[in-house]
Parts: sequence; structure tokens; C-alpha cells
Amino acid sequence: MRASVVTAFDRPLEMFDLPVPEPGPGEILVRIEASGLCHTDIHAARGDWPVKPNPPFVPGHEGVGIVERIGAGVTEHAVGDRVALPWLGWACGTCAYCVTGWETLCESQRNTGYAIDGAHAEYAVASARYAVAVPAGVDPAEAAPLTCAGVTTYKAVKVAGVRPGDRVAVFGIGGLGHLAQQYAQLFGGETVAVDVTAEKLALAASLGATHTVDAADVDPVEAITALGGVDVAIVLAADPRVVEQAHRCLRRGGRLVLVSLPKDNEVTLPVFETVLKGITVIGSIVGTRADLAEVFRLHAAGRTHVAYEVRKLDEINEAIEDVLAGRVAARLVLQP
Repeated sequence: MRASVVTAFDRPLEMFDLPVPEPGPGEILVRIEASGLCHTDIHAARGDWPVKPNPPFVPGHEGVGIVERIGAGVTEHAVGDRVALPWLGWACGTCAYCVTGWETLCESQRNTGYAIDGAHAEYAVASARYAVAVPAGVDPAEAAPLTCAGVTTYKAVKVAGVRPGDRVAVFGIGGLGHLAQQYAQLFGGETVAVDVTAEKLALAASLGATHTVDAADVDPVEAITALGGVDVAIVLAADPRVVEQAHRCLRRGGRLVLVSLPKDNEVTLPVFETVLKGITVIGSIVGTRADLAEVFRLHAAGRTHVAYEVRKLDEINEAIEDVLAGRVAARLVLQP
């Protein structure tokens, strides 16, 4: 099979011909139809985060494809099913987090495309228990971004407790942001889209954003404060300065939801304003299998739109450069 492989953190990904892997007990072999390119793939390939993956490995945690073989004991899926392979590739299933609906906090978890070879390949092996069924009629190229970008932002909106009438600012409109905006609107929120790219702001407006703020031209804090501030600020941009701006835009009692992961792992927030204004700071990681199933059902019902562009898997390095240069309006989807 053809696969994109991280051989070293200081080198571009390389395409290799590898043997098709065999599923073990409890595992499935999936023929990949589409695999979204997430910024996390780029961080993984470059070893940006404190806990690094171990090269060589295959990245990709937005994989969607058809089950071709099943290992011993698999009852969750059958050959011919379409499934998604999300970031949470495996969890212990028995710890306090797993049994109380917070499996994404499991301390023993293994992540697809990081600790487990991922979906930027023609085939991938996955835990049958943690693969999620894709509803009939959902295009694989649309399901792929929902597998991480969708479920991550859906969870962020849920943990923010967005209520009808809340004003919600989304900082960073792109692969995640255009979906976060839609989920906030589904929860009854009025949305403010903040970005530095006109194309992305136009996308946000087309999806129903009440306000758009071009942070390349105006101070977003001043612009949002002039609107009366926001109840919720969801930060999807990895620049620590954006986190600080989002904090300053909040009304009293507001909620700051941190999703992006700045490379240097640091941000500065004022304690006095946080305490005196009753601001809540929330760290939100990806959603669970149940959250992803909800995301898929919403999309199957026509409630969300996925903006994406298809590239060939062999073009992964060029695709990464386009993402880093901001030349992609939303999500890139790679196809073998």
C-alpha cells in the first residue's frame, strides 16, 4: 500500500510502498477513502509538542473508509461498513474517565496518527471499538473533516454551555472554525467570526455569522467590545496573543474556551479581570465516540455544511505548505 510516513521531524513526509497491515484481535482493516489534513498532523510530523510521537509513523486521524477485514472477536463492525478513525484510537475502557463519559481524558489512551499509524495511507488498522460508523448517504470526503474538526468544535460548544441568545465569538475561521460557528448557531447562539483572511470571513458570512471581524484591519477587542462583548469566546488560532484578545472580549460571566495548542505551551491571562468578571476558562479536547455519532447525525440531517478541498495523498507535503501559508479556506481532504 502507499502511505505517507514521517521519518524524521526535520524532513518532509515520504511516500512509501508498505505491506497492507493485518488486523489483530479486536481490530479492523480499513481501506481509506478520504483523510482530512489536520493541523495536528503537521505538529506531529514536526515534533512540535512536549510529548512527541516516535518516527517512523503514518499520521492522519480524520480517516474514513470501508472495513475490508476484521480480527478475532470483532462484533462492532462488519466487512463492508463505512467507518471513521478519529483521534481517540484506543482507551482503556475501565478507568474513572472512561466509565463516566470522559474517555478522551483517559491517561492510557493511544491516538491515531500519533501513537498508532494513521489514515494518510491506502489502508489503516484500527480498534473496532473506537472506530465510529458513518451514516449512509454521508460523503466520505465530508465525513473526514467531521471526524476531528467537527467533533472537536462540537465538543467545545457543548462544554461552553452555549444557550439561545448567547453571543459567541469564534477566533480562527478555517477547518475547525467554520464548523464551530455552525454548531454555536445550532445551539441558538449569535456568532461573531474573527480571522485575518477575507476569504475565510466570507465563508463565515455565507454560513450565517451575524458579525465578521477582520483582525488584520481592526483591533478585534475594540470591534467586539463595540458590539457589547461576547458571552463565549472559542479560540481555534494557535497564537497566544489571540487567546489574550479573546479573554478581553468577554462580558461578565463569560466563558473562554481553549481548543488550539500554542507551540510554546504558554499564554498570559490577567487574574484580577478573570476573578472580578467571573470569567471561566475551559480547556476543551476532542469529543467522544458518542459526540462524533451526534456530529454525523446532524450532518446526515442536513444541518451542517463542510467546506473542503480534495488533494491527492501524494501531494501531502504541498498540502501542508498551503495550510501553513493560509492558502486554504477550510479543510483539505487527501484521497489515495
